[in-house]
Amino acid sequence: MFKLLFPVFILLFLTTGCSKMYYASMEKVGIHKRDIMVDRVEDVKESQEEAQEEFKSALERFESLVTLKQTDLKDAYEEYSDQYEEAKEAAEEVSENIDALEDVAEALFDEWREEIEEYSNPKLKKESEKKYKETRRRYEKMLKAMRKSEKSMQPVLATFHDNVLMLKHSLNAQAIGALKGEFDSLKGDIKTLIAQMNRSIQESDKFLETIQ
Repeated sequence: MFKLLFPVFILLFLTTGCSKMYYASMEKVGIHKRDIMVDRVEDVKESQEEAQEEFKSALERFESLVTLKQTDLKDAYEEYSDQYEEAKEAAEEVSENIDALEDVAEALFDEWREEIEEYSNPKLKKESEKKYKETRRRYEKMLKAMRKSEKSMQPVLATFHDNVLMLKHSLNAQAIGALKGEFDSLKGDIKTLIAQMNRSIQESDKFLETIQ
């Protein structure tokens, strides 16, 4: 919707280091906190979907690794190490996007709460307050799902990292044998991770339906 405008204002944001100035600048060109919030919810969704693919690819690489012959180990280690780095970067992007969403959401809700007090009409004030509470409730439910999926990535990344280190320190058949026992556990962890990410994505879709 307005992502083409982001580079200009991102530069301003980095220069000032102030979220309030960034949001104020965006509002001057007709882009309000609500619009930014919607866009950032979508950013989280997209980064979670990308992270799912990276974790699946890392698992597939690990599965092929534990069936390799010793002569293939060096190349396999390098590929698996690269795959781990990509999964790690994808996880970091998810966290960054959730943090950015939380920042604009808190600014939006603070502003909304203050503006409720400006109503002179009691009926309109009551309606706005009701809408505020409902929107905040749905947002917090969505954020909780996002943070849960974010948290579930860390033990999987830790296991991947351990495996990479094991291979790096011992590129031989014994190392592969030691890693074979990790596969089923890792497979289960990634299955849980993907399920949690899917729940988070579903909550995002529900929230977007109510706010757009």
